Amino acid sequence: MALAQEGSVDQAREALAKQEGDEDSSRQLEQVFQAAEKNYSLQKKGTHALTYSFDYSYTADQRVDLAITDGSVRNLDVVPSATHSFTNAFSYDYGLLNNLTVGTRVPLVVKYDSQDELTVYDFGDISFTGRWQPFAYVPGKMSTTLFSTFTTKTGVSPYEIDINEQLSTGSGYYSLSGGVSLSKVLDPVVVFGSVSATYNLPVDDLDQVRGARRLVEVDPGFGLSGSAGFAYSLSYDISLSISAQLSYNDETILTFSDGSEAVAQDQMTGFLSMSLGTRVSDTTIVNTSLGIGLTEDAPDFSLGVSLPINFSGLKE
Repeated sequence: MALAQEGSVDQAREALAKQEGDEDSSRQLEQVFQAAEKNYSLQKKGTHALTYSFDYSYTADQRVDLAITDGSVRNLDVVPSATHSFTNAFSYDYGLLNNLTVGTRVPLVVKYDSQDELTVYDFGDISFTGRWQPFAYVPGKMSTTLFSTFTTKTGVSPYEIDINEQLSTGSGYYSLSGGVSLSKVLDPVVVFGSVSATYNLPVDDLDQVRGARRLVEVDPGFGLSGSAGFAYSLSYDISLSISAQLSYNDETILTFSDGSEAVAQDQMTGFLSMSLGTRVSDTTIVNTSLGIGLTEDAPDFSLGVSLPINFSGLKE
C-alpha cells in the first residue's frame, strides 16, 4: 500500500511537471483554485467576469407548538419541519485596478416548506463586494486579500410577512462585513484561510403580528466567521477543494409594541464543503460542490454548481 501511494504521488508530480509549451503549473493551479474560491481571485484592470451559480440546500428541524393558559400547559406538540431552498445567482466582477476588484451578486430564490406546503419565488439579498490585494502576487509566497461586502435587504423580510402563511428569501436587514483571506501555492496544493466580521444594522418601524404581540424593532447583533482548507490539483484540468467554515452569530433582540423583549440566543454554525473544479475548455472551469452541516443550526446539506458566462461584450 505504501509503495502504491508513493508511486501515485510520483506520477501526480510527473504529470504536473512543466513541459515545453505548457504554462507554469503554479499558475494553472491558481486558475483552477480561483474558480472555486472567489475571495482569493482578482480581475485584471479593465476586465470583466460574469458567473452563474445554482445552489440547493435542505434544512430539517423540529418545531415546538406550545400553548400556556393561566400558567398551565394546555397544548404541547412537536411538529417536524423541512425547508428546501433553491438559489440561482449571477455574480459580476470588474477590475478597477490590477489589485482592486469590485463586484455584485444578484440571487433569485425559491423556497418550499414541505410541512406547511408554503412556497415563495423572489429576489434574495443583493450584495456588493470589494477585494483588494495590498501586495503584488509573488509565486511561492503567501497572497493576502482584504475584502468588504455590503448586503442589502432586497429579499422578502422574515419580519414583514405573515409567519404562518409566508416564507422569506432574505435576512430583513442591511449588513456590512470585512475581513482578510490568505492563500499560498504549495504545488500541487493551495492552502487558504480567511477571517471576517459582520455588523448587522438594527431594523425599526416594523409592524408584524407575532402571537398576541406586535413586533416593532429587531437588533440582529454581529457575526464572526472563519474558514480554512486546501485545494489539490489532480491534473491541469481537475482539482479537489475541501474547506471548513465556523460562524458565530450574536443574539437577536426583538422588541414589541408593549415594550417587552424577546431574545433569540446566539448561534454557532459549522459547515464542511467539498468542491470539484473541472476545466471544460481553455476559458471555462465548472465547479461542483457538496456541503454538510456540522452543527444543529446549519443546513443539513447543500449541493451547488457554478460556471463562468463568456460572451464578447465582457471581453477587453
